[in-house]
Amino acid sequence: MPQALERPEGCWAWVVLLACLVTHGLTLGFPTCIGIFFTDLQHEFQASNSETSWFPSIQIAVLHAGGPLCSILVGCFGCRPTMMLGGVLACLGMVASSFCGTLGQLYVTAGFITGLGMCFSFQASITVLGFYFTRRRALANALASMGVSLGIMLWPLLSGYLLEDLGWRGTFLIFGGVFLHCCVCGAIVRPVATSMAPETKEGSPPPSKTPAPSCLAACGRAIQRHLAFDILWHNVVYRMYTLGVMWMIVGFPLPHVFLVPYAIRHGVDEHRAALLMSIIGFCNIFLRPMAGLAAGRRDFADHRKYLFSLAALLNGLTNLVCTVSADFRVLVGYCLVYSVSMSGIGALLFQVLMDTVPMDQFSRALGLFTILESISILVSPPLAGEALGGRAARVLPGHL
Repeated sequence: MPQALERPEGCWAWVVLLACLVTHGLTLGFPTCIGIFFTDLQHEFQASNSETSWFPSIQIAVLHAGGPLCSILVGCFGCRPTMMLGGVLACLGMVASSFCGTLGQLYVTAGFITGLGMCFSFQASITVLGFYFTRRRALANALASMGVSLGIMLWPLLSGYLLEDLGWRGTFLIFGGVFLHCCVCGAIVRPVATSMAPETKEGSPPPSKTPAPSCLAACGRAIQRHLAFDILWHNVVYRMYTLGVMWMIVGFPLPHVFLVPYAIRHGVDEHRAALLMSIIGFCNIFLRPMAGLAAGRRDFADHRKYLFSLAALLNGLTNLVCTVSADFRVLVGYCLVYSVSMSGIGALLFQVLMDTVPMDQFSRALGLFTILESISILVSPPLAGEALGGRAARVLPGHL
């Protein structure tokens, strides 16, 4: 029996929007709670700051770098199976990580497998919003981004509560069950009438007389189709923006990894330290949609790159607050200002990218952009952990 087809921007589109909001919270919001387990993982595996920080850096890097592979899966099987596959992989990765005996095993399970699963669910949910919404696409993306903020607020609170009673292994096991909700969200995504592929005629096609291309040639064409190395070489604006974002990303994710252990190391209670990440998430619930809607206005079309630069500068300068004091009230103020800059960067990052390349090349440009971005994400926490070494963290590294 054929699956039901939905009309774009119909009643079911808002249900799909809710499913995408939950998916964003489960996937993009999850890495912000990893810092809560940082100290326990260090004690469990007798590891240094640098060695422990490879776990979150691998997870976040794979979450971004898996975009081209996710695009291939969406093209072959559709958004619904890809989202559900992502939920299964994220679940299996977290369940397996609860039985890990070495930090290297944790890199593979919670880092690579869970990160890949989160990538499939998250990026497929972004794609499906483009099918369900046309006139209200900017509003839909702004509302879906609220899920990230909710995730940033709720994941640390849930992590701190479970960690106290179950330890990190029991908590990771519970998280595996939580990630299965990505499968539920994927099941809600029904095919859209506008995304139907044209019907094929019955009968097998005539055999081709040309020889089958080699595997190497096929891989080369796939890379060229999904990664825009030619645009990077010829488009100076795209090249400068991509390299600039790579440099910015070296410092941007560090508070998500090191803020909680930094606060605990300076005498802040564990529950209050976890509350710091929740404050960032709560502020982003309101700031991120507002920033997204403002970025979509025509009045700001010619000034987005300047607003993005201002947000990046503010984000870097904000980290200098931690050199002044590690008092809880000071850190709360730091979180409030960081939330403003974080919302601006999140709202403008891809909008500015759209302004640098033609829309018919955006998919390829985005694939290469996320790959290069993931390189910075991968190396920044271990580099910061190596810089901190065995000493108590006195400065939360920035990206100035």
